[in-house]
Formats: sequence, structure tokens, C-alpha cells
Amino acid sequence: MDILSGKGWTFDTAAEKYAKLRPNYPEELYDCIFDYCGIDESSEVLEVGIGGGQATLPFLLTGCNLTAVEYGENLSNICRDKFKDFEKFSVVTSKFEDLMLEDGKYDLIYSASAFHWIPEDTGYRSVNGALKKRGVFARFANHPFICKHEPELSEAIEKLYAKYYYKYYDKKPVIPVEFSEENARQRAEIARKYGFSDIKYELFTRTREFTAEAYVDLLGTYSDHIAMEESIRNAFFDEIKNAINEHGGILFIYDTIDLQLARK
Repeated sequence: MDILSGKGWTFDTAAEKYAKLRPNYPEELYDCIFDYCGIDESSEVLEVGIGGGQATLPFLLTGCNLTAVEYGENLSNICRDKFKDFEKFSVVTSKFEDLMLEDGKYDLIYSASAFHWIPEDTGYRSVNGALKKRGVFARFANHPFICKHEPELSEAIEKLYAKYYYKYYDKKPVIPVEFSEENARQRAEIARKYGFSDIKYELFTRTREFTAEAYVDLLGTYSDHIAMEESIRNAFFDEIKNAINEHGGILFIYDTIDLQLARK
């Protein structure tokens, strides 16, 4: 079983921190979506897994009718308040796979760093059924990769993951690998199995900089880290902070953001 399996609930336990610390997405990504799928005030849009609303505002600014689905009650409430000035915005608190969606209702369904929580077959079939003919599914996600050019810090952190994280989950340590174009292509092709066509994908990159304290705060929004027993997690995080401070006090995250687009 994957370490992440069944841990979707954990985000809601750190809802405010999640909403504050999780990154937004590049403007160029939204340009690609809107070039592929024109959205306006008459459009019906569904967001799957709104989280802290990191990917919501650009769609709301089109004037569309936007319904968001969010499993966590705390995150749902944060987003209701965050976007309260948009009369055509609403949140349904539910697992996506538990919803009874109206057939052929939506012009666009999108999901930002959330669709991997949904079983593939259930997710893609539900999206396909809920889209209008020629409607669009946009799936995108951020894939962080740390210490790309800092091998000593990378090695130190990998040792701490072996000591705490992999030991806790009783798993063999895995060396992190940066998300690739081939990974994006393979993910895009999943939609073809479920009747989608006109499939496209794009990649975007950026670099983020963190102090030791800020990086550990970010780790505290990751589901598999939240789910660790508190005393073990605290010791793990303290040693990560020490490792970063012993190697210059700054950690860089090299993000790859992948976007997949498909049409019903």
C-alpha cells in the first residue's frame, strides 16, 4: 500500500497552515487552460479538491459559476470565507467520489494537486459523465524537489528520512526523483482510456527559498508527515531544521508543475 493511501483527511487538521503555506500556480498555466477552453460568465465550472483555494481565484475572475468540492470541513469554511465576495461561488463538503453529479452539466472540471487522492477509474468516469459534450478536464499539480544543487544537504536530509520517516512507515528508503516530462506525458495519456481526446500537457518550473523554520512549517502540511506520531514527527522536524541550519540556513525547492488537458 502506498504511504499516502487513506491520508486525505490529514490536510483538514492543519487547514489554516495549509491554506497559508501551500504555493499558488504560475499565471502561464492558467493562460494555457483558458486558451484551450474559453470560460466566461455563462460557464459552469467544478473544482475538485479546493484545499486552501490556491487555484481558485483565476477562474472566479472570469465571472463563471464555480462549485468547489472539498472533503475537509475546515478547508471548506476557509474557502467560503476567502471567496465570500463572489456570489457565483459555492463549496460542497464531500469526497468527490461520493457525489452524485448531474450528467453533462459542466464546461470545465479542474483539479489542482488533488486528483491523485481519487481512485483513477472512479475519478475519470465521474468527470467524463459530468462534462458537457466537448467539455474540458484540466488536471495539474506541483511536484517539489529539494536540494537539486546542494548534495551535502540532500544527503543529510535523506539520512533523516531513513531514520524517522521510512522507519515509522516500515518502508525501504527511496531516493527522490525529480518529476519529468515523461511522467507528465504518461499522466496525460490516462484520460484517453476513459474516452477523452485532444490531449495536451505542459510543464512549468520555478524555485522557492525557505529558512529552516519555514521549511519545517511547510512539511507540516504534508499528509504523510502530519499522520506520523507527534513525538516522532517533532524529533524528525527538529533534526531537519538543524541540518538546514548547519548547511547555510537556506533550503531551495525546485518545483515542476505539470498540466494535463483533455476534451470529452
